[in-house]
Amino acid sequence: MSEPRPVIPVVVWPGSNDDRDAQRALEHLGATAPRVWHTEEMLPRETAAVVLPGGFSYGDYLRCGAIARFSPIVRAVEAFAADGGLVLGICNGFQILTEAGLLPGALRPNASLSFVCRDVTLRVERTDTPFTTRCRTGQELTIPVKHGDGCWFADDALVAALESSGQLVLRYTAGDNPNGAVADVAGVSNADGNVFGLMPHPEHAVDPLLGSVDGASILGSLVDAARLSLAASV
Repeated sequence: MSEPRPVIPVVVWPGSNDDRDAQRALEHLGATAPRVWHTEEMLPRETAAVVLPGGFSYGDYLRCGAIARFSPIVRAVEAFAADGGLVLGICNGFQILTEAGLLPGALRPNASLSFVCRDVTLRVERTDTPFTTRCRTGQELTIPVKHGDGCWFADDALVAALESSGQLVLRYTAGDNPNGAVADVAGVSNADGNVFGLMPHPEHAVDPLLGSVDGASILGSLVDAARLSLAASV
C-alpha cells in the first residue's frame, strides 16, 4: 500500500515565481500540493502543512513581503500556525513570515547591495525539527540562493536568545555567506518549532540534473512531518 499523500498547499501572490517549482518538488516527494491564490480566506480543509514560496510578491515594493503579509490567506496561515500547523517560508516566503511576526528578525538588502544567484553550502544545526529530520547534525547541504534582500538581521540580544533556544536551524558555512546575514544565519524557526523560514531554495535542489538533491532533505522532512500530522488526525 502506498503512503498517504499529505496536502501541502503552496500560496501564490502577484509576483511569485517559484510556486510551480515548489509544487512540483513537493509532489515529487510524495505530497499533494495545490496552489492557493492569496485572496483566499481559508486553506484547503485537509491541509497538513503550508509553503510560502519564493519570488517577488507585489514587486517587492516598500519592503519584501510588507504588502503580501496583509493578504487574506496570511490570516489563515497565522491561525493554522497558532494551532501548531507546519509552515515553511522560502526566500520571499521567509520575508513574508518575518513581516507577519511569525518568525524573528528581519531581512535586509544584501551587504553587497547586489542580487546574488549561486549555490551555497549550509550547515545543519539541528535535526529535531519537522524540517530537518532527514538531515544529520553538522551535515553540509548544497542549495542555491537567488535574492537581493536576503541578509537576515537581529540585534545581539535576540541572536543570543535564539541561539540559546535552538531556533537558528541552518547557517551558511564559513566563507560562504552570500548576503552578510548576522551570525551566518540561513534559516530560523519560531519558538514552537512549527514555523521555519530559509533564504536558500530547496525546491531547486531535488533533481540530480540540477546538480544537487540536498533540498530534498528539507522538503522531504516537511512531507514526512505532514504525513505524520495527517495520520494523527485520522
